[in-house]
Amino acid sequence: SYQNDISQFIIFLGKKDVISVDDGDIRTYVRSLKDLSSTSLSRKISSLRTFFDFLIKKRYIKKSPMDAIEGPKLGKYLPDVLTIEEVTRLIEIEPKDSFSFRNRCILELLYSSGLRISELVSLKLENINLNSAIVKVMGKGSKERIIPLNDYTIEFLEKYIKEIRPAMLKGTQTDYVFLNNHGKVLSRQAVFLMIKKRAEEVGLKKSISPHTLRHSFATHMLQSGADIRFIQELLGHSDVATTEIYTHIANETLKRDYDQYNPRDN
Repeated sequence: SYQNDISQFIIFLGKKDVISVDDGDIRTYVRSLKDLSSTSLSRKISSLRTFFDFLIKKRYIKKSPMDAIEGPKLGKYLPDVLTIEEVTRLIEIEPKDSFSFRNRCILELLYSSGLRISELVSLKLENINLNSAIVKVMGKGSKERIIPLNDYTIEFLEKYIKEIRPAMLKGTQTDYVFLNNHGKVLSRQAVFLMIKKRAEEVGLKKSISPHTLRHSFATHMLQSGADIRFIQELLGHSDVATTEIYTHIANETLKRDYDQYNPRDN
C-alpha cells in the first residue's frame, strides 16, 4: 500500500530529512529494491512520485527529486563507480568492536567479489571455504557460481568467522554469516544504511550503495585487463551484454584520465 511504501522509504532514509532528498537518494533506494518484481517496483516508485508531489503542494519543497527519474523503472543509466582511492577510503574501517569488524569484513567481501546485496546477506557458513579461498553463491535463477577471494579478504573473513561471529550469536543458532546485534541474520536494509553512513563519515559525496561496490569491482577488473567473459562469470550475468556496460564506464574513465594527464593538453 501507499502508506507502507512511504514508511519503508522513510526508514531507509534514516536520519535524513525527506525535504533534503535528491535524485541520488532515490536511485540508491531503488537499487535496494532491485530484487522486487517489476510490478512491485513500479508501484513503489509511483508512491514516491505521489508523496513528493504532495510535499510540493504543501510547499515543503519546490521541486520533486522524482523529476530526474526516467519512467517507473528508472530507465537505463550508467551506474556510479568509485575510484580505487575512494574505495580504499570507504573500506578501511579501523575495527573498534565486533560490529565495526563485521562492517569491514562486509565491505572487503563486496568489493573483492562483486556480490549482489541479496547474495551477501544470504551467505551461510557452508558457502565459504577458507582453505580453498572461495565462496559459493546461489545467484539469480538459482544458478550457483564459485568466486575466488584474495588473501586480504580471507584474512578478515577467517577472523570474523572464528573469533568475532561466535560472540555475536548471543545464544541463538543460525548458519548465516553476517549477523545483527540480536544474533540474527543481517538485513539488506541494514547493509545499505551502514554503507551510506560510512560514506558520509569519510566524506564521499557520490550516491553509494552495495551495488556501487559491485560496479566498481567490475570496472576496476576491466581496467586492469581482465577478460569480459571472466567478469561475466564472476558477476553471474546470464548475458554478456549486461556485463558490457562496464566497458563503457571503463572507457569513460580512461578518456577522463587521458584528458587530465595528456602533456599536450597541459
